[in-house]
Amino acid sequence: MLSDVEIAEKATLRPIMEIAGEIGLGEDEVETYGRYKAKVELSAIARRKGGQLGKLILVTATSPTTAGEGKTTVSVGLGQALAKIGKQAAVCLREPSLGPCMGLKGGAAGGGFSQVVPMEDINLHFTGDFHAITSAHNLLAAMLDNHLHQGNALNIDIRQITWPRAIDMNDRALRQIVIGLGGRTEGVPRESGFVITVASEVMAILCLATGIDDLKERLGNIIVAYRTDGSPVTSRDLGAAGAMAALLKDAIKPNLVQTLEHTPAFIHGGPFANIAHGTNSILATRLALELRDYAVVECGFGSDLGAEKFMDIVAPLSGLWPAAAVVVTTVRALKLQGGARAADLKVENLDALAQGLVNLDRHIDNVLTYGLPPVVALNVFPTDSPAERALVVAHARARGVAVEQVDAFAKGGDGAIALAQRVVATAEEPSSPHALYGPEKTLIEKMETVVRSVYGADGVQFSTAARRRLDQITAMGYGHLPVCLAKTQYSLTDDPSRLGRPEGFTVTVKEVRLAAGAGFVVALLGSVMQMPGLPKEPAAERIDLASDGHIRGLF
Repeated sequence: MLSDVEIAEKATLRPIMEIAGEIGLGEDEVETYGRYKAKVELSAIARRKGGQLGKLILVTATSPTTAGEGKTTVSVGLGQALAKIGKQAAVCLREPSLGPCMGLKGGAAGGGFSQVVPMEDINLHFTGDFHAITSAHNLLAAMLDNHLHQGNALNIDIRQITWPRAIDMNDRALRQIVIGLGGRTEGVPRESGFVITVASEVMAILCLATGIDDLKERLGNIIVAYRTDGSPVTSRDLGAAGAMAALLKDAIKPNLVQTLEHTPAFIHGGPFANIAHGTNSILATRLALELRDYAVVECGFGSDLGAEKFMDIVAPLSGLWPAAAVVVTTVRALKLQGGARAADLKVENLDALAQGLVNLDRHIDNVLTYGLPPVVALNVFPTDSPAERALVVAHARARGVAVEQVDAFAKGGDGAIALAQRVVATAEEPSSPHALYGPEKTLIEKMETVVRSVYGADGVQFSTAARRRLDQITAMGYGHLPVCLAKTQYSLTDDPSRLGRPEGFTVTVKEVRLAAGAGFVVALLGSVMQMPGLPKEPAAERIDLASDGHIRGLF
């Protein structure tokens, strides 16, 4: 059996200018990065503004296992299948982070015969977007510490500095650090830390910005610290926003690549789906919708995270509302949710599967709560038994929900044709997608709405520090912002050990952070890592560069 990278290496890619031309992009609208990658100029979006947009298909999932459930593979397979049935389609994905690539996953460009290519480039440095974002983030950190060193004219309270540094790598040793040691010429000693680049507010800003002017405005609004009188200090106060925007000049342009079957794919940005909103850039999605009849947009993690944030943060901001939602699930994930041990997920267990179906129900209900028609995609694995697959299909149909089995990993677009046909039919149905709350609600009311309607909780509790911070944020004039609830992806609760569809629980907001540039308020529920660590056996141990120049071990 070929590995993902071996399949990708054997593929015949088409020059990216051919792909660009076929979707209506002119030579003056595309900047190539080699033969198979390109940046699309923002002018291409501006020229087409006001035209008819295609249909947005949101891809979400049930609560995942640590290995993931193939949501990217299904998204790519669906895009390829839509093309096979004669539809103009594009895939919109996030760029992979080096942290997970070198840590647990080893790659995040789809799998099998449903990949975006060139997968080695996409999984590693791609077009340099993450480097630019990291540089812009750390420029602001450097200018902040230089301001302190040069006399602190803004009267910054060093105990209330909120801006860390960033690096695109899993490195637990950098979570908490002390900087400025070594004497008076080395800066002001203080505690600090690192976040992984995908958790940076600059990443969220890039993906939510609607253009260069909006990007600069958002960068300027970043709050980095507070003065001794409690007033905020922004990037604009430090004079950093312009230089940060300059570093992001190329990064803000959407990236164009292709799938193994030459379906166009826009891969741009990569915000976390808990600490941030978890979808690719608004600019890339809008461009795809302006050029194609269907844009398949993947959200991070389950419907309680990425999809919730798309519907409550991204869609209201961008005006891009989905026509349908695909809920990806697997037999193994549902068995885990039903109480099966992780080590036994390859063994048939109809009882655990039947118990775990409540998790699928919750995620279906979440999609319906947002006014979206759902389609369940059962991503099949060789270890699934026929009886297990039949049980999932029968359960969804008994609920009156469309469901299709998908084998895009082994068969590419051919393995997702039934799903594509079902999605097209579903997207044609009238629907009324909507957010769960409006800006008029208080921040506490917004959080209560999400935890009750999406998690199924009885309510939310707040630490004393969190409630005090919410009062401060509201008094500062940010109470109208949407909320971004950060929690574990493995459970509908804030406790990763509570699986299935828990009832009779509350969640606790331990900490609240204002992301004024991104334009949302982050609430931390439970333990949420902004800087992951490497596992005992990191994927990096299996990755190597052969003497012929080919990469091995990257999936």
